[in-house]
Amino acid sequence: MAPGGGQGSETTNFGHSDFVVVANRLPVDQERLPDGTTTWRRSPGGLVTALEPLLRRQRGAWVGWPGVVDDEGVHSEEPILQDELELRPVRLSADDVAQYYEGFSNATLWPLYHDVIVKPIYHRDWWERYVDVNRRFAEATSRAAARGATVWVQDYQLQLVPKMLRDLRPDLTIGFFLHIPFPPIELYMQMPWRTEIIQGLLGADLVGFHLPGGAQNFLILSRRLVGADTSRGSIGVRSRFGEVLLGSRTIRVGAFPISIDSGALDHAARDRKVRRRAQEIRAELGDPRKILLGVDRLDYTKGIDVRLKAFSELLAEGRVKRDDTVLIQLATPSRERVDSYRILRNDIERQVGHINGEYGEVGRPVVHYLHRPVPREELIAFFVASDVMLVTPLRDGMNLVAKEYVACRSDLGGALVLSEFTGAAAELRQAYLVNPHDLEDVKDGIEEALNQSADAGRRRMRALRRQVLAHDVDLWARSFLEALAESHPADAE
Repeated sequence: MAPGGGQGSETTNFGHSDFVVVANRLPVDQERLPDGTTTWRRSPGGLVTALEPLLRRQRGAWVGWPGVVDDEGVHSEEPILQDELELRPVRLSADDVAQYYEGFSNATLWPLYHDVIVKPIYHRDWWERYVDVNRRFAEATSRAAARGATVWVQDYQLQLVPKMLRDLRPDLTIGFFLHIPFPPIELYMQMPWRTEIIQGLLGADLVGFHLPGGAQNFLILSRRLVGADTSRGSIGVRSRFGEVLLGSRTIRVGAFPISIDSGALDHAARDRKVRRRAQEIRAELGDPRKILLGVDRLDYTKGIDVRLKAFSELLAEGRVKRDDTVLIQLATPSRERVDSYRILRNDIERQVGHINGEYGEVGRPVVHYLHRPVPREELIAFFVASDVMLVTPLRDGMNLVAKEYVACRSDLGGALVLSEFTGAAAELRQAYLVNPHDLEDVKDGIEEALNQSADAGRRRMRALRRQVLAHDVDLWARSFLEALAESHPADAE
């Protein structure tokens, strides 16, 4: 098929960007100032850090929502130049945000893909809006992409974009990466629109997951729901690929565990100012013998309640001393208009109050809880100050906080208690791995981490750091894009 042919070809206008990233959010936030004007604030994350050099080098563009509701009905998608990056905004109304984002993305897909910890809601209107918004993202991408460009679509909010974009622009090389877990087949089959989502993903030339298990599940579903031929092979982390044969097209499927900018974090954590702040944090807490730390978005998948319950029972059993051990829980606000998140916040705050009421003293709580974002430099100081990092999700695609903690411990101090049900557990084998569904196991892991010998702790942390520093976010992005370059569509010129 000739480039520009197929569905929608008569209205196709080629853009001038050779590399296009498509994500729910732009790497900047649009802010409205009190005087009615708008400004842009960078919101750098690992993905931006990894892809920014490529975007600059390859006349790149980033397609995404600017983070501000647009109810004026204009939906202007004029490109924005910000620090030499071309940003292509997709405007969303309040209704779009309520139905596509808060509704289908985060009350249907998110719980389904996270082991149905909370029951997913299957609402037809939400699905229809998800389809509509995905189509607008695909159309905006089509307008941005140069002839024969490479497009990398990110995450669960945009699973229909690959097929829609393929229909519009068969000349493009399209990759898709899922940043959250891909569910077991039995759970995925609940989805009323299960076939449409698999078909949407199969519009890509390469579909990437964190873990081999997610890739294998996707191959099975491609065969079962779409009738495609598949070659499962042996999908391993950073190695082999499975294939889906669909008509004349071959779609590669593989595992690409995401990581962090570990070198930059390692450097930042060595800064004298950060080290001094870490000492101040310990002093402000009364110089306890041990500090436990949790850092999470306030989400029901993160197992914050599990670690609080475990800590409470350890205190009750005398296995942790209330006069020499404290727990800090930093919880970033999240999706506060979604019911399950409001309920979670109330439950967590009730637990914190109960523990402090039972075991704290006036002016000396045993749990210090902050429900607000923490500046990056301050967060690094918390990592350096703490003795045990608690990462106990019930299910997590990767969990980058675990890797961030390790990257910040150049002193080889500290210990990591890590849920088996994170993607990170496949790589960070020297952590204290625990089953968050087994409270006794979590308690034992915490106690062991608190009481490890200095030599054992250094040995474990050295091995963890070797893994995290060698496999950073740049390697993740390069490995995916190199695999995508080898997956160029057969029908593109």
